[in-house]
Amino acid sequence: MSRGFVKEDDQEEIPMVPPRADLPDGLTNYVTRTGLNELLAEKKSLINEKTNLDNSNENDKRIALNFINAKLRLLNNRISTAKVVDPKEQPRNEIRFGAVITLKIEATKRIQTFQIVGVDEANISKGKIAFTSPLAKILLNKKIGDRAILKRDKENIIFEIMGIAYS
Repeated sequence: MSRGFVKEDDQEEIPMVPPRADLPDGLTNYVTRTGLNELLAEKKSLINEKTNLDNSNENDKRIALNFINAKLRLLNNRISTAKVVDPKEQPRNEIRFGAVITLKIEATKRIQTFQIVGVDEANISKGKIAFTSPLAKILLNKKIGDRAILKRDKENIIFEIMGIAYS
């Protein structure tokens, strides 16, 4: 039946689901073991939320269910494409995916530590940067003592690699 013959109240609302973290087309969805575990925990939480939906209002339940199902579709895609990188297989003296890097910012002499992780796990407040980020890209394949330059509009930021570790 054409949507023109459906009562306005019966029309299905299309849920607005925020997109997941950006993963450019063609890039492998690299994740750490922790990152995959977080994705699986998120899935479990969404399934639990779906199971415990309030049944008092059928329309609200249907809208909430559509929203959760849309989030689950995006999440399941990320999980199915995830490629776990084992830190034990990374070269110890070179920055690669999963590395925890200690950097000194040349201009301020400030020391910072970051881990290169998957796009869904990235959280700058926890010191985790996505492998797709500009900082991660300039650090890849560097070694202790190397310098990396992050090009900025006004002033470049120069980092010295002080340490590399894999956990």
